Amino acid sequence: MPHKLILLDGSAFLFRAYFSTISQNLTNDAGFPTGAMFGVINAIKQLQRKYPEAKMIAIFDAKGKNHRHELYSDYKAHRKPAEDDLVVQIEPLYEIIRAMGLHFMCVPSVEADDVIATLAKIADKRQIKTIIASGDKDLMQLVSDNITQLDMKGQLYDRQAVIEKMGVAPECILDLLALTGDSADNIPGVPSVGPKTAVKWLEKFETIEGVKDNAEQIGGKVGEKLRDSFDKLDLSYQLVKLKSDVELPCNILDDEPGVDNVKLANLYQQYGFAMWLKQLDGTTPTPVQTPQPTEPAAEVERPSTEWLNDYTQTTIFAQSDFDNLIKRLESCKTFVFDLETTSLDYMNAKIVGWVFLVDKDSFYIPVAHDYLDAPQQLNFNAVLNILKPILESNTIGKIGQNLKYDSHILANYQVTLQHIADDTMIKSYCLNSVATRHNMDDLSEHYLGHKTIHFADVAGKGKKQLSFNQVNLEVAAPYACEDVIVTHRLNEVLANALVKFPDLYKLYLKIELPLIPILVRMERNGVALDVQALATQQVDIVKQMADITTQVFALADKEFNLESPKQVGEVLFSEEGLGLEAKKKTPKGVPSTNEEALRLLDHPVVDLILSYRALTKLNSTYLEALPKQVDLHTKRLHTSYHQALTATGRLSSSNPNLQNIPIRSEQGARIRGAFIAREGCKILAADYSQIELRIMAHISQDTHLLDAFNNDMDVHSATASMMFGIPIDEVTKDHRRKAKAINFGLIYGMSAFGLAKQIDISRTEAKQYIDAYFANYPGVAQYMENIKETAKSQGFVETVLGRRLYLPQINHKNKMLQQHALRTAINAPMQGSSADIIKKAMIDVNNWIGKDNPDIKMIMQVHDELVFEVKDSRIDEFAQKIQSLMENAHGLDIPLKVDAGIGDSWQQAH
Repeated sequence: MPHKLILLDGSAFLFRAYFSTISQNLTNDAGFPTGAMFGVINAIKQLQRKYPEAKMIAIFDAKGKNHRHELYSDYKAHRKPAEDDLVVQIEPLYEIIRAMGLHFMCVPSVEADDVIATLAKIADKRQIKTIIASGDKDLMQLVSDNITQLDMKGQLYDRQAVIEKMGVAPECILDLLALTGDSADNIPGVPSVGPKTAVKWLEKFETIEGVKDNAEQIGGKVGEKLRDSFDKLDLSYQLVKLKSDVELPCNILDDEPGVDNVKLANLYQQYGFAMWLKQLDGTTPTPVQTPQPTEPAAEVERPSTEWLNDYTQTTIFAQSDFDNLIKRLESCKTFVFDLETTSLDYMNAKIVGWVFLVDKDSFYIPVAHDYLDAPQQLNFNAVLNILKPILESNTIGKIGQNLKYDSHILANYQVTLQHIADDTMIKSYCLNSVATRHNMDDLSEHYLGHKTIHFADVAGKGKKQLSFNQVNLEVAAPYACEDVIVTHRLNEVLANALVKFPDLYKLYLKIELPLIPILVRMERNGVALDVQALATQQVDIVKQMADITTQVFALADKEFNLESPKQVGEVLFSEEGLGLEAKKKTPKGVPSTNEEALRLLDHPVVDLILSYRALTKLNSTYLEALPKQVDLHTKRLHTSYHQALTATGRLSSSNPNLQNIPIRSEQGARIRGAFIAREGCKILAADYSQIELRIMAHISQDTHLLDAFNNDMDVHSATASMMFGIPIDEVTKDHRRKAKAINFGLIYGMSAFGLAKQIDISRTEAKQYIDAYFANYPGVAQYMENIKETAKSQGFVETVLGRRLYLPQINHKNKMLQQHALRTAINAPMQGSSADIIKKAMIDVNNWIGKDNPDIKMIMQVHDELVFEVKDSRIDEFAQKIQSLMENAHGLDIPLKVDAGIGDSWQQAH
């Protein structure tokens, strides 16, 4: 008989999903966290596929206290408040579950387990085959002939499986759990009694009452603890016992809520679940109604797709047709341009075909399709040589989507793309960085209402995916031509929108567009990597890891796999191991061994395991990976900078991610030591000093903060002096450390809880520090209040150069979402202004360097820092010039300060 009902322990799935996806940092385009939502919905969909006939009810814990708190005020008292990134996802998750047509239950003042127990009792009485989807062992007391439990790993527990796992039958689970207690829920149980002891007692005395009646027969200290714990044992029994008489809000077994695909489509689009959006059988999201800002948001209306009929598509095989196209290209002011290539590796990709659009005529010129029976194509080198002067012309404008990539490919053939007139990826990013992703497929759907031909549609997926040179021209040509057609249409629509916002348009023309060739040059310059130094460091780290392993085995008196969370947990927390008390548990109820949980423990083995993990991460992420990323031809490391990815305007990078290379630990700093200058040169690192705090002073106009920077004072010491009421020359390192944490923390919206955690003080003390800070910097406090009100009223904040940072959640009815947006509103102007200023500095420095200066190359941009490779003989001269250019990139009411360091490596230059 198939299962007819699934009772989903939503709260258990929620916490498990959050912690299992936290390392992936899943967010939507606006930076809103989505990992927990994704994990829960994904689990629901898997259950629906596995049990298609079963009705599902999602049950969640209600906020606040319940009857167990009345029994025992310390119930769950040790649990920390849920992290903000988890809390803000709860209401949106509830919305999605309801829109999916699932029954949703969150009964006030009642825990999910009690609702599940009530529903399970009803189902059992009606002989409805039911699955309880949860990893919570408390719920095993509900297992019966009709009720089974499915854990998070997909293991289904019937009565016999419960006995095999727990050692007792379902009807004895309550007795077992009352005896052992639960540190996560602060249920006392009997001290020192674990599952093995409890099972042994129940096998002999059958019930908890039998254990109590025969307590005198149990000898030793554990017997004494049992006899001393009768009151606690009775309390534990009541705390573990599930209520099965919860008053339900509706006849949930018979009612059918129904699916709302339109709402579901809107939610999937809002939170970036594109895959699920596509599965909704063509349902398209409706425009979401948001409060109207005082100025119109940088959005555009979606036109119909009739415009596609206005364009022609031609594949060029004949020389005469190519010659005619060249004449048109030479005589036009602008044309749309794209390349089809063999890969996304910009340093090694090869050209397969050329794509152009002139007026409304698109052309694909295949030159390297080499599949079996491919038609004769124009000569590769002849086409390249004829197109080279057109592409390098400074009078003919080029329009494209992500022309940085195409510039790289052309550079592989010694062609320099000149006069980039428009780039739709960058134009969309400047218009509204969080409206959508800025790749062509998403831009087309968002702004044009047109679903493009995707690469996978013509080349396949996965291991069977073809390189474009192997794609048949009958499908390759329409795909290629559509790219330039869509780019042209996007450029028109985005231009009409962007021109309405003069500051954004200026930012696009003066900062973002000129930056494209600079990023190309910097990426191609690359940086030299001392592979041998990394290999030497790796030998040292592997030896340290081996030494740590030996020490751990000696202290634990056991050999085990330090990289296995399960084995680490057994060694640390089991009775046979070290018997430590777990400070945190996973959503499945087992002791957590993640870094945060381990740092709460005080034991030399734990300290060694944390050190081992840190070394393991350095080894795999950098020491092993970086040498493999060195280009075989240039022998240098070439990262990829992303100009349209972050919400705030900051550049990010990948392969490798330069922003994440650690500097605080000795071993982490050594990795930067492998980034070296070529022979005869030095590394020059020029870093903006405290730029975000300086921008805060400029924007807030706080008198004390302005004075500190204008008088070149150490702002952290100045803050400490005012906060603690002591002369500046009496400020200690500890005073300064606390002041620094506050200075930087508050501009990122840090709460008293976060500050307390960071500098290891009580929350009350942290609140006092924050109050003292605002008392001494009233201008900062006023700015924060003003910017929040501004953001609420207009829906965006701005940088000092006019970049708009839209906040879609700023007026959301969910207060947690709104609070997240308000914290972003405070920080975004600082972070965005910092990004704008360093981009302006890159342009100024590049203009001073010139195109081909053999004495200096800009090789990296990381956070607030520019890194150069400079000829030895000119290093001091160039350092002074670069400092001057960067400090004068943009005028503020306080001076910008740049620290310049010089060395043979990136590490030495700091």
